[in-house]
Amino acid sequence: MSTNNDATPAKTSGQTGDQPESYTYAKAGVSIDAGNALVRAIGPLVKATARPGATSEIGGFGGFFDPKAAGYSDPLLVAANDGVGTKLKLAIDFDRHDTVGIDLVAMCVNDLIVQGAEPLFFLDYFATGALETGVAQRVVAGIADGCKESGCALIGGETAEMPGMYAAGDYDLAGFCVGAVERGEQLTGDKVAPGQVLLGLASSGVHSNGYSLVRRLAADKGWKLDRPAVFDADRLLIDALIEPTRIYVKSLMPAVRAGKIAALAHITGGGLLENIPRVLPEGAHAIVDADAWQQPRLMAFLQAQGNIEPEEMARTFNCGVGMVLAVEPDNVAALTAELEAAGETVFTIGTIEPGEKGCTVKGTAGTWAAKADWKAEHLG
Repeated sequence: MSTNNDATPAKTSGQTGDQPESYTYAKAGVSIDAGNALVRAIGPLVKATARPGATSEIGGFGGFFDPKAAGYSDPLLVAANDGVGTKLKLAIDFDRHDTVGIDLVAMCVNDLIVQGAEPLFFLDYFATGALETGVAQRVVAGIADGCKESGCALIGGETAEMPGMYAAGDYDLAGFCVGAVERGEQLTGDKVAPGQVLLGLASSGVHSNGYSLVRRLAADKGWKLDRPAVFDADRLLIDALIEPTRIYVKSLMPAVRAGKIAALAHITGGGLLENIPRVLPEGAHAIVDADAWQQPRLMAFLQAQGNIEPEEMARTFNCGVGMVLAVEPDNVAALTAELEAAGETVFTIGTIEPGEKGCTVKGTAGTWAAKADWKAEHLG
């Protein structure tokens, strides 16, 4: 973890009495001492994520990783990067900094597992106007938790203190993750075929997409986020909304390695409707039956508050399903049991049919508050 402090160089300018003012980096709004203190504070957090192949100490100019030490003979490297989006504003406004780091890791590692890759190492970028060491340390602690949960090493990162770029208290995050898969074992979608079954793994909430709409609703409807949620009296609304993105790596990795899964789709921006086609070959069309699982109360609350049509829900939110698997019918029962034993909630949500590449999400009257039977379709 290094720090990048962006401000004008020290110089002499202006007059104070008879003495010219002596400029410093600190007077320009950048604290090198705070950056160094953060690196020292997060050292134990980073070391706690160590795994075979990760050999670097933080504080250098880069991090090394040895794929052979991680057990690979002929690996393909797979890279992913992502952020947390405007969910960060909720974390900042309500002092919920401890779990957005998990979101950051989850958004990257879940994108790697869908390609059959095991996440190996992670780097983060934390940018702010004025470094608050305590806040940054809480964020990085969440990143370390996410790395441990997904089995990858946090081998470095960047902390940028940039006065004038961010409002007081604001910060932004970006994550970068590299994984590996043995050549020939990657998931590309080419094994998907009509007749296969779609399984859905339950999400933990909104995850990290759709928060611009969530925050717009909160503002327009005057939600009291620091009060109990109307759909869960035992939980504050802010805590339901800030729930971190579920990480699916450890539960899915054994099935991926065993060749039991034809394809995986991480349900992010674009919802079920637009993410499932990303892993389909030509001639395969996904049919998702929204009647097949119960709409989570949080999703029902968002839909009711915004008077959102079911079709819009299908292309905006994960709707309670954070990961979709395409599997052969003969593997459904055993794989469902295996995933449930690993802690997942599994739904059978649809099938792969012959047709134009794309996805149809459909439901009957009453499903997702629909007044009549409905369907939404995305092609390509």
